[in-house]
Amino acid sequence: MSATGVKRDHNGRAKIAPDAPRGRFHDMFEGFRDELDQHHDRRERLVKVSRDVTAQSKKIIFALQRVKELNKELPPNIQKDVDGRMTEIATLLGSVAPELQSSLHRHRYQSTLRCLEELVEALSFAHYLRHQTLITPAEARAAVPAGVSLTEHDYVYGVFDLFGELMRFATVTTAQTGRLLSDEYARRNLLSDMQELGCAFEMMPDVPTRDYRNKVEAMRQSVRKVEKLGYGLVVRGSERPKGWLPDMKEDIADTGSP
Repeated sequence: MSATGVKRDHNGRAKIAPDAPRGRFHDMFEGFRDELDQHHDRRERLVKVSRDVTAQSKKIIFALQRVKELNKELPPNIQKDVDGRMTEIATLLGSVAPELQSSLHRHRYQSTLRCLEELVEALSFAHYLRHQTLITPAEARAAVPAGVSLTEHDYVYGVFDLFGELMRFATVTTAQTGRLLSDEYARRNLLSDMQELGCAFEMMPDVPTRDYRNKVEAMRQSVRKVEKLGYGLVVRGSERPKGWLPDMKEDIADTGSP
């Protein structure tokens, strides 16, 4: 026998072993093999699509961060950018939509499809900028293209991530305008919206997982940063030079982050 485990004759030619007899479990294990091969192939496709959808969703968010007003339609150039990227997302999700129709598959690949959380974040951010309200689960499901179903997990975790984008939006627009953006009648501003939504999340039952608790803590930090930003405007606003940005080092010290 050679080092590779193949039997050879004295001339070095490989000996062809006769087919082994098939046992009664042979067909069953071949079925398991085929099922595992299909699972790994499907997972690889979903990972690639998820990565590409995440990238397009992030680019939508970057475009939305250039908006300067609330409760109005997006500027035409930004709307065109968003529409183009949503078309690309629809194509990507459409390529795997048939494989996600099964509830078993949808549950099995939940962790692989984190792109849907990123997509909900982008959709909820765009909705807030247009209407200054939180997108509902039904509106989010209707906005997800290609008929891909959206779970409660996708929606809640996507909205959790919205807090970080609202914090960044508040920081930039406040530096540019010298005020926290509000609705037309100044009844609500960015800070009050974040506080109200944050209170709603605080009242939700605790989910004893590290991922959920990390999301909650990140939400609290985002709200605190915008509260500090509003405090600086009210108490020491006249001392701030134009274009002033809050000192993030102070925020890091407050939260104990490294």
